[in-house]
Amino acid sequence: MRWTIVDAPLDSSGAGRGEERAPAALRGAGLLDALAADDGGRVDEAWLRDSVRDPASRVISAAGLVRAGAAITARIVALIADGRRPLVLGGDCAILPGICRALPPATELWFVDAHPDFLDGVTSPSGEAADMDLSVVTGHGPAAAIGCDGALLDPGRVHLLGHRPSADDSGRVEAARIDPAIHQLPAAELLSEGAAAVGARLAVDGDGPAWLHLDLDAVDPRDLPAVTYPEPDGLRWPDLIALVTPLARADRLLGVSVTDLNVDEDPDGRHTRRVVEVLAEVLGSPAG
Repeated sequence: MRWTIVDAPLDSSGAGRGEERAPAALRGAGLLDALAADDGGRVDEAWLRDSVRDPASRVISAAGLVRAGAAITARIVALIADGRRPLVLGGDCAILPGICRALPPATELWFVDAHPDFLDGVTSPSGEAADMDLSVVTGHGPAAAIGCDGALLDPGRVHLLGHRPSADDSGRVEAARIDPAIHQLPAAELLSEGAAAVGARLAVDGDGPAWLHLDLDAVDPRDLPAVTYPEPDGLRWPDLIALVTPLARADRLLGVSVTDLNVDEDPDGRHTRRVVEVLAEVLGSPAG
């Protein structure tokens, strides 16, 4: 099935950082042609310009997030209903709740990220929704970020992959908040088991539809420094390719989201071009 590329340039800081320009940069670097993908356009409502934390939820631009998320949901619902397979280009991980509202409740989520994203408006130092997207979609985050209460996905069908637990106070608080039903495989354990083996196992070990969410800060900053919150000891490019390729080619995959390329940190565009090369390798079908 061909990919349909959709831009969702949401930057949950509200400051218009480089993540907001990442979808356009990836297109400019040839992603549509590299994947022979269809053009699903841009979700025009998926942006913020309010960097103030909501006094009740402590989330930046809570009302704007609800607006942006609803627009993302509507676009993904329409594409899936039309038999398309979306490739959603963020922005940051704040796009995830809008995507998950569009998915069947029994969807399995493969969440590849350097961070668990399990804070909330109180525990997040920044107030950015990208600190708390996984907590929101599993029913543990502020409802103000999506405009409704309750979990969007079953935590027992979520796989948190490639994260590097932080030893600071915020990291310890975040780790303690993670729903124990979530299947966790931190970067060190994933690499010990073998990225290719993990990807192959997850691709076939389950039933029902699946969604792959890839935050590019899962990649070690030695290979990809052009992200907003880099963390050491991550996956090298070959590891990421080995992990993601079988997931991206699973028959039950509904779609993919890619986030956190910060083009402000990539002045000559070489990291953006590398991301395009990797996405073309892992998302292209064996038959092209």
